This record gives sequence, C-alpha cells and structure tokens, in this order.
Amino acid sequence: MEWLWIAVATCVLVPCSVKGNDWWWKYEEGTRHYSKEALHQEFPEKTRPVSFKHPLFQCPDMSPSPSIPTSVEFVKAADIKVIAALGDSLTTAIGANATTVLGIPIEFRHVSWSIGGYGSFQDVITLANIVKLFNPKLLGAAPGKTIHGLQGDLRETGFNLAVTGHNTFNLPSQTRHLIDTLQAHKGLNFREDWKLLTIMMGMNDICDYCKDKTLFSADNFIHYMAASLEMLMSEVPRMIVNVVQILPMQTLREVQKPTPGCLLQRSFCSCLIEPAAKSPELQELVNINLEFQVKFKFFKKGHIYCHIQRQFLLLLREDWSSCWTPGASSATTLPSFSSLF
Repeated sequence: MEWLWIAVATCVLVPCSVKGNDWWWKYEEGTRHYSKEALHQEFPEKTRPVSFKHPLFQCPDMSPSPSIPTSVEFVKAADIKVIAALGDSLTTAIGANATTVLGIPIEFRHVSWSIGGYGSFQDVITLANIVKLFNPKLLGAAPGKTIHGLQGDLRETGFNLAVTGHNTFNLPSQTRHLIDTLQAHKGLNFREDWKLLTIMMGMNDICDYCKDKTLFSADNFIHYMAASLEMLMSEVPRMIVNVVQILPMQTLREVQKPTPGCLLQRSFCSCLIEPAAKSPELQELVNINLEFQVKFKFFKKGHIYCHIQRQFLLLLREDWSSCWTPGASSATTLPSFSSLF
C-alpha cells in the first residue's frame, strides 16, 4: 500500500512545504501547471495529434539468421527472442504519463524506454518496439501498467521486473527473480533463445547517500552490480546484457515549480534536493555521483564476462556521463523529464 502513502504525503507536503498564508494559492498554481491544457500551452513542441505516427523504420537486412547463432558475435537483431529489464523507477516508468499528481503512483511500464511494448515503433519508440520491428514475436515487452506497491502480474509487466525505489543492493534479488522467471516460463526456450537484458540502477543510491554513506558507496554499487552479472553469466545461456550508466543528477535541483509532484520529489531525493547551493554536502554528493560514473566506466576492465563459447556479452553504455538534459542550459527542466524520479 505504498501508493497510499504517496497520496497522503501529497496532502501533507503541499501545505507544509510552502511558507506563509498564500500556500493554497501556490498549490492551485502548481495544480494548474500540472494540467494537460497548461502543459500544452507551455510546451507546444510536446503536443502532437492523437493520430501522430513515427515514420516507418527499415533496415537493409531485417531477417533472422538461417539457424540459431551459437556465438554472440553472429547474433542479429531478429535473432533476439526475449527482452527483459531490471532497475528502479526509471525502468518502471512511474509517473511517466501522469498529467496530475494522482497519476504519480502509476507505473507506465508499457512505455518504458528499455522494454515498453505499447503499440509499435510508430506509436512509442522504445528498445522493445525497435526489436519488435525485426522480430514481431518478441517475448517479454511490457504490455501494461502497474500500481507502485501492488504486486504486478507478468501479463502487465512482461519481463520488466524493475522495482520502483530499489537501490543497487536490491539488484541481486531482482536478478534472482528474473532468472527464476525465465526458467519457469513455458513460452521460451531457456537454453536456446537469445535474450536481451537492460539494467539501469544506481540513481536511488545517490538520492539516499547521506542516509548511509557506506551502504550507498560507489564501491558497494560496483560490488552488487558485479554479483548480479556473475549470477547471470553463470546461470543464463545466450544473453546480451546492456548496462546503462547512471545520470548526472544535479540538474534535478532545477525543478522548482510549486507542483505537488515537484514537492514530493524533495522527499524522494532529499539528499540531493535539500543541501544549500555550494554547500559541502552538495559538493560531496556531486563528487559521489561522478565517482559512480568513473568506477562504472572502468568496471569492465577488471572483470571477464565472456564465456569460452561466447554465449554471454556485457555492454556498458557510458553515454549519460556527459549528457545534456532537457533544460540544462536554461532556467527550467522539463516536467516530463523529471517525472520519473
């Protein structure tokens, strides 16, 4: 029932977080900013007709291999039979399509960037929908929505087994859940099917760092990540694991509008949001964020994640480390970008 606490927190945080006698006016102003109409007026470039479709996508070769590849170096996109994802709220896509505070507890897994299976590529561009262009029978893409705090069914989650609020120390248990789920699923051939797994984890470690600097250290981040990858390498054949770098998170401090969602964010990521600008506490957190990214960058150099038979491949995506985030060069950060946190 954690979603209920989110609703209760909204009622508590809205009046308590705004000083003075005009808090109700500021609350109504925040609610106005959260309406569909206001968002469409403020960000017209984000508005598109209901009938909008992304252009067709074609590659010269979209066919599978003549026979199932036995080595990862020969795997084509159309050879991937199963897709899965592990992580936190960025993968559950909590609040991703929310237009009011009431939508924040909803996990919009079907539009999650790495595994959302809503419609097709022309409807929503996700990694799963891209792979579906090559293999329309792809298994595991998330077909539906879930409510945070309530147990989701595979018919809603697909193989999106991420959990909102999880830290990196939770990743081994997510990994065990995934392995057991894949082994038990009757719709796939565990030994023969090629599987694509995306992992993005660690942002909550930054958000919680000031609460336990040992548990949420960069060294522990690497430790739990390595433990999870070793489980996958030793137990899951024919798997490509795509591990994505964590974001530079300081930009989230720029979210200042008095909306219920922005006020809630102050409690969800208090270690980042509450320190004063240029304070030692904030600088320490920025440095830790960078340390996570640096240790991640050199993570693969100290580990061997290739089977002799080449049935396991680890890809480390470092692109986020210096990425531009919406609003990073201006005074505002787009609400649609920060809604996932």
